[in-house]
Amino acid sequence: MRATLRAIEGDGHRRRPVLPFGAEAIDSRLADGGLRLDALHEVAAATPGMGDDASATLFLAGIAARAWGPVLWVVRRRDLFAPGLYQSGLSPERVLYAEAADDAEVLALMEEGLRHRALGAVIGETRRAAMASTRRLQLAAEGGRTIALLMKRHAREDADPFAVPSAAVTRWRIASAPSAPLPVAGIGRARWDVALARQRGGEPFHLIVEACDETGRIALPARLVDRPAAAGGAVARAAA
Repeated sequence: MRATLRAIEGDGHRRRPVLPFGAEAIDSRLADGGLRLDALHEVAAATPGMGDDASATLFLAGIAARAWGPVLWVVRRRDLFAPGLYQSGLSPERVLYAEAADDAEVLALMEEGLRHRALGAVIGETRRAAMASTRRLQLAAEGGRTIALLMKRHAREDADPFAVPSAAVTRWRIASAPSAPLPVAGIGRARWDVALARQRGGEPFHLIVEACDETGRIALPARLVDRPAAAGGAVARAAA
């Protein structure tokens, strides 16, 4: 992997410090107006179910798709579906895959990728990550423009991936939600139940959103966008 990283050269341009979602209902609730690029962010599926796991994976893919350069994705198992990532805006040619033997190797490879500084995003998938490990990732990300994304998988059916404290700036729970109804038989655009469980310097919130499009952007369902603030109240309450 070191040889691959050395072959990637930065373009010398300064990067914006924050990656916004492009959805006001989310960005306005984030303390930094988006996701800090020089920081660690954690994502977990709301349940161990395949639908929620896939939704969390595609949520990560959409974030990485909107980052500025190559993406390092460190996996424990070969279960990523490239066409699904592509539909969420993440082109296969941008992704460098690294397969790790265990959680410790995942975290080590992520740290090395973050310190390289020529990647747009570094993603890793683990079942366990101690506070000290997430602190190392946060320190490796600070001062750069490579967003660190850690997917916390369920270690057991009844385990909470966020039970262990973390240095992550934000922690997100993602679940699948009923898709948009269509006037004819068929399946509408996928929807996700997105919950920000914790953020540094801000409050948690909860929204129903439409899944990433081919540019990696999520959107509010039309019924929430069109609803007047006075009639519908806060979007978080309406969508909860």
